Amino acid sequence: MLLLSLCGFIGFFSVNWEVNSTEVNQQNIMENMKLKITFEDTELTAVIYDNATTRDFIALLPITTELEDYARNEKIFYPERKLTSEGAPSGYKPSKGDITYYAPWGDVAIFYKDFGHANGLISLGMIDNNGIEKLKDVGGVSVTFELVQD
Repeated sequence: MLLLSLCGFIGFFSVNWEVNSTEVNQQNIMENMKLKITFEDTELTAVIYDNATTRDFIALLPITTELEDYARNEKIFYPERKLTSEGAPSGYKPSKGDITYYAPWGDVAIFYKDFGHANGLISLGMIDNNGIEKLKDVGGVSVTFELVQD
């Protein structure tokens, strides 16, 4: 009986691990396109993922805005309208450098610290080359997001 329970327990975690790996592999990078993020004398780039929410975000570019610090964990801003969440997973666990969209509030969030799983969070892309270190202290300046050919 104990052996059967242990096998079921191990099987449960194996299945969950495969599901999470599949979700990660479904984040296809948009080829030949990058997100350029510019503020003051700094220029960062980010890979962007090919999904409906990202394509809707791209349709609004270029965007010039100020970033607000939220919970000492992320920089946020609100696009001019809410983005689609069609076909998106129910949530996401962001890591440092991830660019995301939080559907319930309608804000773009760029994480400068790792964070736990959040329902309604959709991955848009990730800042290249640890550029998040330059972005995490930005405040009170205009930041421009635009699409560039890679």
